[in-house]
Amino acid sequence: MHNSLTNTARLLGAGLRALLVLTLVTGVIYPLVVTGVAQALFPDKANGSEIKADGKVVGSSLIGQSYNLPLKKGQETPDAALQWFQGRPAGGLGSNSVNTRYKLILSGATNLSADNKVLVQQVKAAKAAVVKDNSVPGYTVKANEVPADAVTSSGSGLDPDISPQYADIQVHRVAEKNNLSVAQVEKLVKDHTDGRTLGFIGEPRVNVLELNIALKDLVAKH
Repeated sequence: MHNSLTNTARLLGAGLRALLVLTLVTGVIYPLVVTGVAQALFPDKANGSEIKADGKVVGSSLIGQSYNLPLKKGQETPDAALQWFQGRPAGGLGSNSVNTRYKLILSGATNLSADNKVLVQQVKAAKAAVVKDNSVPGYTVKANEVPADAVTSSGSGLDPDISPQYADIQVHRVAEKNNLSVAQVEKLVKDHTDGRTLGFIGEPRVNVLELNIALKDLVAKH
């Protein structure tokens, strides 16, 4: 009986010591080492890939933002602020969920099939809006020029980037709304277009937040 209690106490002591050591190693030492390495080698990424403008953090390069006008009385969906470049649709899990227009409580795709009537109607409506909003005197957007990212949300619903094609069809509208020349805005898009990662991974992309910050600076100087 005495030996049994002694063995049990020994095992409990060993288990407690193991728990304390593992807690110290995995809960304190490892996180501190990883955090230290990240801060030393990748401080920008470790701190959330923050983007600053006028000395203030205005967002993250990893998360999209909305550029809308204030809601009018009786309006449920705000109108786009057309002086800015617009990002991808961000309906995410649907208009009745918390994941709407880049809210960060929850992220995800619609999970609707390609032939789902709701999704098909959403895409048609989005394409019509892109054509209408970006057609200005002397420049008309054709339906077949509208890229997929202009009418569909990403898998997370938080995509901060658009394709160069989508940025290009917004150039004339942005130029007109801001009293800039088309050439000025085209150069802005070109300067903020990133190529494929390592030359072969992914697709060329334009970060909308970074582009709009540059647009704001250009308008201020104009």
